Amino acid sequence: MLTLIEEGPKALAEPRNYAVRANVMWCATQALNGLISCGVPQDWTTHMIGHEFTALYGLDHAQSLALVLPGTLQHERRRKQAKLLQYADRVWAIRDGDEETRVTQAIEKSEQFFRSLGVGTRFSDYNIPHEAIEIVTARVAKRGMKYGEHGDLGEKEVREILALRG
Repeated sequence: MLTLIEEGPKALAEPRNYAVRANVMWCATQALNGLISCGVPQDWTTHMIGHEFTALYGLDHAQSLALVLPGTLQHERRRKQAKLLQYADRVWAIRDGDEETRVTQAIEKSEQFFRSLGVGTRFSDYNIPHEAIEIVTARVAKRGMKYGEHGDLGEKEVREILALRG
């Protein structure tokens, strides 16, 4: 994430800069090759919900992640508090304030970063109707999918996550 924060704005400003683009692609490769998940629980909630928005509304992967991630982090902030505090410190250098404030600021900084790159984070940014909450939730329910590192986020939780974005 630190590399993306550094290189993302450069990639937009200098689209032909090979070194910058290579760094962004290296980040993408590392994010999905399985190495960073070795020995730790994995949570693909954001990705799986995001795929629904790609299928239904044509969002690209970055757009779908930016749309869903802040709501997922907000919804799961209690269970992920230790990791979110680590994220706040290591990625955003947020060290002042109580734990709740630091977690809130980290989530907000993430959303601000996406927006700074021109990537929307709300349904309204993509003209997605509010009904998408129920449409996506129904698709998840139909498949019987459970998300999260504990495998316990289902229909109810997906609806709650999406309600934070709609």
